[in-house]
Amino acid sequence: MLDRSRCEMCRRPLGARDLIPIASYLMLRGRCRGCGTRIAPFHLAVEMAALGVAGVAAATLPDDATLCCGCGLGWTLLALAWIDWDAFILPDALTLPLVLAGLATTAWLEAERLTDHAVAAALGYLLFRGVAWAYRRLRGRDGLGEGDAKLMAAAGAWVGITALSSVLVGGALLTLAAGLVDAVRKGEGFRASKRLPFGPGLCAALWAVWLLSFR
Repeated sequence: MLDRSRCEMCRRPLGARDLIPIASYLMLRGRCRGCGTRIAPFHLAVEMAALGVAGVAAATLPDDATLCCGCGLGWTLLALAWIDWDAFILPDALTLPLVLAGLATTAWLEAERLTDHAVAAALGYLLFRGVAWAYRRLRGRDGLGEGDAKLMAAAGAWVGITALSSVLVGGALLTLAAGLVDAVRKGEGFRASKRLPFGPGLCAALWAVWLLSFR
């Protein structure tokens, strides 16, 4: 059974009025109601990002059906990006349902393209597993995790074969840019061996490519 949300410091269970996105943080002035410990601003940033996802989806997508799908996709990708950036992991509990959701959404909105999207999901997964295998053979260490391959499978399920390359290129460029910014911020050189999470870049690219398919 899942435990209730608690303050990370005093372990006080959080009630409904403590869990209202954005509003609770502002009303509590960024501190725990029980012990007064400062709540990390990152939580507010994620809540604002989730609101931004809904806003962009509402402004971009043509109807309620695609809006519901778009919000579900965007919020899941936001969670995946956050987890991978923080812990270098893309959990199966999010990536695998995202593959199924992409195929189900395609079957609902564009049934004639279901085969294309199913093939793209398989292709995305196999491509990344192949790259990971080759990198390990050449460099003697892991370069891509299996979670990245499952996320790429989800990308194929959502955007299809034609747009899959755009997700890959966009994700790679965004990851490289994030690595360069991080190196500059820390005042260190950018090394080829620097470990970077690929998930956030792929998530952002997938979100953008899927939204642009409706323009």
